[in-house]
Amino acid sequence: MKRSVLASALLAAFAIPSVALATDGYFPHGYGMKAKGMGGASTATASDSFGGANNPASMVWAGSRFDVGVDLFSPRRDISRSGSFASSGGFASIDGNVDSGSNLFFIPEFGYNRMIGWDMSVGVSVYGNGGMNTDFDGGQIPATSPVCGTAAGGFNAASGEVGPYNLLCGSGKLGMNLEQLIIAPTFAKKINKDHSFGASLLVARQTFHAEGLSAFYSFTSAPFAGLPYSTGNNLTNRGKDTNWGYGLKLGWMGKVSDTVTLGASYTSKLKMGKFDKYKDLFAGAGYFDIPEHFEFGISVKTAPKWTVAADYQQINLAGIKSVNNPSTTAGDGLPPFGGIPNTLGCDTCRGFGWQSINVIKLGAEYQYKPNLLLRAGYNHTDNPIKGRDVTFNMIAPGVVQDHMTMGFTYNLDKDSELTMAYMHAFKNSVEAPSLFNAFGVPASTEKIQMYQNSLGIAYSKKLK
Repeated sequence: MKRSVLASALLAAFAIPSVALATDGYFPHGYGMKAKGMGGASTATASDSFGGANNPASMVWAGSRFDVGVDLFSPRRDISRSGSFASSGGFASIDGNVDSGSNLFFIPEFGYNRMIGWDMSVGVSVYGNGGMNTDFDGGQIPATSPVCGTAAGGFNAASGEVGPYNLLCGSGKLGMNLEQLIIAPTFAKKINKDHSFGASLLVARQTFHAEGLSAFYSFTSAPFAGLPYSTGNNLTNRGKDTNWGYGLKLGWMGKVSDTVTLGASYTSKLKMGKFDKYKDLFAGAGYFDIPEHFEFGISVKTAPKWTVAADYQQINLAGIKSVNNPSTTAGDGLPPFGGIPNTLGCDTCRGFGWQSINVIKLGAEYQYKPNLLLRAGYNHTDNPIKGRDVTFNMIAPGVVQDHMTMGFTYNLDKDSELTMAYMHAFKNSVEAPSLFNAFGVPASTEKIQMYQNSLGIAYSKKLK
């Protein structure tokens, strides 16, 4: 019976993809429902079997157990452009605004841990590491637009795609979907009664698709080589593409006093395979690796019923060319305007311009009753997107910075419990001059913004 429950939970975690997680950059604000209720603070805590995501060294303190849950996640994203009437040249406006659809996502989580004696454990954590989703209706710009159209000088002159056009001058809907699911087999060992080390092998599966980017076909190498859009397009509307990759997560946890626990973890860059169907979109000819990151944490029992925790995290987005390269770079292109052909897809070509970010996570737990534990937290992250890159990030507006969380765990009996967590990410925006200004459509300004809510529930059971 125990094995069938475990197998069913694991299959459910694989069957439901993780999407639209953009909170700390494009990572989630926390892993596991207990951490999510505490603003994500978890590097120096050991309350569940998500050590493969938080700190592998924590698993040997968590005991034999399994945890399975699901988050209902609701990101709200909108984009706009204003002031695009050209002072000369006769260009018509390409102004507009649109909200993203697809606003509800189910994000699963699963963890299992088994003690081997008092000083070792083996387990697995299955979780959504990161993601981004946008789904904007097209049709804001008429087919007659000389800026977006197919006539000479129009952005679709190379693709031949007819309008009406979306806000990036592409035909049809505009958007993308990035999903990252990680399976983390984990081993942890106590080296004495107060300290432990752990390691997780990270096996990652990514899926991606993009649509509505036909206006950027002239930025790729295909038109430069004389290939027609129907055969040379590895940029947009190619359907879902999937790749796999691997990495390693290491962790340490130490109880330095009766009331203070410290923790640290490091995750290597996960080297992923290519997105061949989108090798003209991503710098590096389709590579989209998962960035390295590290965390330091502290947990303090300040009173018999109170525990507070804090984490510092750094996510090295600068180490991923497809994410970090500025959208304004000339790449291998040729004049005019710093080069249109060959400015997408190469190692030095345009990316999304995301910067490495620092994240602060704060949380508190209060034992309200013997069977009821209350939580609250706050999470603040740097905004990875600069104003110069606002145009490219219309399809990836991961700009939220401040999150408030709350949650609880209720003991159903001595071996099982129910945990819930709520998160609100406050609305934030980036507004800046459009990249279209560099192509003779002056005075236009663009704005991307987002806010989010999530509500999750998890069931946990201690194992004999």
